[in-house]
Amino acid sequence: MYAMGIVQFDLQCPQCVNGIIVDPQTDWSFDDLISELNTIDQKLQASSLPSLHYTKTHSSDVPVTNKNRKAFVMHVSDDELDDDDVYEENNSKSVTMGNRFGCEDFCLSDSEDSDNESTSRARWSLMEKGGVIEGALLELSHEHQLSVAEEIRARISAFGADLSNEKAKFTNALSRAEKNKEARRELDRKRDLQYQRQIAEELDNHLTDVQRHHEYKSQIEEKKIRDDAAIEEAKRKQKALQEEKIRQEKLKAEEAKLQAEKKKEEEAKAKALEAERAAKEAADVALAESQRKAAETLTASKGAVSKGSGSSRLNKAPDGNVLKVAESALKMEESRLQKYNEVVGKGFASDMDSNQEYHKQGMQMARRIKTITGTKESVRSKADELVKLMNSTLPQSVNLGIFADKIVYFCTNATSNATLYAYGHVIVMVTSQVPHAMDILLAKLNQVCIFTIPKYLTYSEAVFESKDAYLRAIGYQEENGKLESTDDYVARLTQHMKLYGALIQTEVNGIQNLHGIEEGWKWLARFLNSLPANLYTLVALEAFLEVAGFALYRRYKNQFKKLLNIISRDFLKALKEKEDPKVTKAVMSLESYIQSNNFQKEPEGCRLRDNLLSSDFNPNESDNQQQYHNYGGYQQQYNYNSPNRFTYRR
Repeated sequence: MYAMGIVQFDLQCPQCVNGIIVDPQTDWSFDDLISELNTIDQKLQASSLPSLHYTKTHSSDVPVTNKNRKAFVMHVSDDELDDDDVYEENNSKSVTMGNRFGCEDFCLSDSEDSDNESTSRARWSLMEKGGVIEGALLELSHEHQLSVAEEIRARISAFGADLSNEKAKFTNALSRAEKNKEARRELDRKRDLQYQRQIAEELDNHLTDVQRHHEYKSQIEEKKIRDDAAIEEAKRKQKALQEEKIRQEKLKAEEAKLQAEKKKEEEAKAKALEAERAAKEAADVALAESQRKAAETLTASKGAVSKGSGSSRLNKAPDGNVLKVAESALKMEESRLQKYNEVVGKGFASDMDSNQEYHKQGMQMARRIKTITGTKESVRSKADELVKLMNSTLPQSVNLGIFADKIVYFCTNATSNATLYAYGHVIVMVTSQVPHAMDILLAKLNQVCIFTIPKYLTYSEAVFESKDAYLRAIGYQEENGKLESTDDYVARLTQHMKLYGALIQTEVNGIQNLHGIEEGWKWLARFLNSLPANLYTLVALEAFLEVAGFALYRRYKNQFKKLLNIISRDFLKALKEKEDPKVTKAVMSLESYIQSNNFQKEPEGCRLRDNLLSSDFNPNESDNQQQYHNYGGYQQQYNYNSPNRFTYRR
């Protein structure tokens, strides 16, 4: 009795290559597919049996593509399970051929799309009726194809996993690189900030060192002055004592004779001084009389001067008019001069030379004034020190005269406009606390520079004895019996006008300027109405506008522009008509100032700085850049031009 087992295969073949069914992945490239097919072909060739040829023993009447064929049925005995026995007795056993294996529904792919494609593909028959061996071979080939397909899928899956891992590693590496980059930027920023702080600290230390050296120099200078004064005082006392002894001895020996000679000499000196004083008073009276007559003539010809609603024009003075000045300006000058004579006195200059206390006070003020710089701290400290000196034990009238004299003197030595602006701040701060100080200073300034009034004298042989007398009247100084050159006079005139311009434009918070910007506007109108166009007036006008033009424009805007147009149209035109080569350069400079609108730009140095820069520290020229002092047998040299300023010499 044989137990019959029935095995039926239903194949659906999407693709067939030489009898091998494959199921390629859809995401393969063409090169990957060709490579995989070559690998499969090599494996198939290695595992196939080329020597086995199957020959049908009988023909089949049923065609291969017949859809009505039945499945293959094989009966195997339960008692004969040994493969060799089955093989040896294969021909003797009773094998009942049933229906063949069918491949209508069999497919290698496990995807759901194979069901839809199976209807369009041809069905393969694994065996015909007597092809048991052939069917077994085909079954083995089919199983091999499945294993190859599974291996391909496993490799593709592993490749995808490796690709994902590599992508994750790359993403992590990129993230770490970004974090490192950001950390490096933060580190660089911190280093830059630290470096900037170090630079700021070094600069602060340097400025502190410069200030300390400056203070040290001032202390040394003060000590030197005190020592020199003490030595001079000792010498003077010793000399006076010796002279007194000699004089006493002579008096005792020749008392009568010396008494008579001394009396005669005193009488002669008194007569000479009286004659000199009378001559000087006569000259002053004559000059005042000529100015008075000129003023009366100017008043009589007042129609030539236009006064009105903010407009000014130049006028030609009539013949014989020597004095060019506005009546209001002349009255103001006389008022200031009278106050100066009442407070300070006419003999102030001689008192300064003869009185040691006055001379010492003058040196104290001079030391403060010449060390003024364009910083807020310097201006504040120097102003306070000057106010204290002016409230000292000496009479205030003397202090006022010394203050005015030193300010006017040191302004001519200023090396930049910034120093003059600083002088203006000091003047405003001092005069706000000391009565009459502003009038005394302006009176002194009017004496040394008549253009600050403004006033001008034209040369007339009927009024002036000589050309030199005329030059002295307009402000030329005389030294060793010889008048200074025109260049020197013009240079001093320029500095005086710049000081006046710096004064009128100065504004200090919380302090009223007693001679402020309104006075500057009046000065400009009087100047254009009264003064003629020549070298001196041109230089005075240019210096004034250079320093005060910006402040005047900021206050008066279009009205100031109108005055500048009058200057270009009338004043400069009158100078060009004279064709004087000496004034050509100054005319071009003033024209450039007006045409390029420099008055709209804030001048350098007009605004005080908070701190003193090292580049701004310049020692006084009178110090010759070096100072020597002896300390304990060593000679200390301070050289401002050397990087190592302090050196010591035995």
